[in-house]
Amino acid sequence: MRIAYDLSVSERLFDDPEFDVQALRAIKAIADEGSITAAATALGFSQPALSQQMKRLESRLGVPVIERVGRTVRLTEAGRVLARHAPAVTTALDAAAGELAELRGLRAGRVRLVAFPSASPTVVPRLLSHLAEHHPGITITFVEAEPPEAVEAVRENRADIALTFSYPGDRDDPHGSSASGLAVHSVGADDLLAVLPVGHPAAAGERVEVAELADENWIAGCPRCRGHLLELCGRAGFEPRIGFETDNFVAVEGLVAQGIGVATLPRMAVESFPLMPGVITRPLPHAEARTLHVVTAHGAERVPAVRITLAAIERVLR
Repeated sequence: MRIAYDLSVSERLFDDPEFDVQALRAIKAIADEGSITAAATALGFSQPALSQQMKRLESRLGVPVIERVGRTVRLTEAGRVLARHAPAVTTALDAAAGELAELRGLRAGRVRLVAFPSASPTVVPRLLSHLAEHHPGITITFVEAEPPEAVEAVRENRADIALTFSYPGDRDDPHGSSASGLAVHSVGADDLLAVLPVGHPAAAGERVEVAELADENWIAGCPRCRGHLLELCGRAGFEPRIGFETDNFVAVEGLVAQGIGVATLPRMAVESFPLMPGVITRPLPHAEARTLHVVTAHGAERVPAVRITLAAIERVLR
C-alpha cells in the first residue's frame, strides 16, 4: 500500500502549484508540537486556519496526513514522510529565496537563534545591538537551551543557528554523532576559571593547575558540568570530593565566598554578573578552555540573513 501511494503523492506535489513550503512547515510544526492548536500557536496561525490548510492539503494529495486519536491528533504515515523531509526542503527553499534576495540587493529576514544560558547576558545582547546598528532588516528570535537541546532544535528545524560549546574530552559532546548531517564550525574559546575564596593559596599565581585543588571540597554544576568536572579532575589524577551541586552561578559564588568549597566556571558565566565579594577567580590552563561552536543545517549560510548573523556572531566573539 505504501508503494501504491508514494508515486501518486509525489506527482501531486510537483503538479500542484499550491503545494508550498508553508504546508511543509505546518506538518513539521504538528509533528514537533503534538497538536494542531500548539502548532498553530507556534506558527502564528489560528487553529481553524491551520485545520483548513490540512484539509486542503489532504484533498490535493489524495491521502490523509493527520488522524484523530481520542482527543488528540497525530500524523499518518504520509504525514510522517512529509515531516521527515520538511527540514531539508525548507532549508533548501530558504537558501534559494535568500540567494534571489541577495541578487535583488535585499538584506532582510528572520533568523531563529538558540544559545546556551551564559551566552544570554553576554554574547546575545552584543549580537542584537550589532545587527540592529548594521543590519536593521534582520529580525532575531532567541531561545535559551543547553547544547544537546540546541543541536536538536537545528535538526528539527526549530532553529536556524545554535551557539553551543564543548569541553575537552567530553564523552557526551553533542557535536559528535548527534550532530551528524549538520554543519558545525568552531568560532572561539571560553576560558575555564577556578573559583576560589579570597586568600586561597592557589590564587597566588596567574593560573591554577587543577591538581593544586585535589584536597578541596568541590561545588559541581548541572549533570553535564558535573561529568566534565569528574573528567577534568581525573586527568589531573584525582577524584573530586563533591559536597554540593547547583547550576546557579550566583549560588556557586555564594558557597565559595563562605569557604564551603571551590568550583570551576566558564569565563562567560563569571562575566555575566558582578563577582561576589570574597571570591577570586584564576584561569585554568588554556587546554581546559571550552570550545564555542555554531551549528546550522548544511547550506543554511546561503541564506543572506543567516550568513550575516553567523559573521556577526564571530565578530562579537572576537
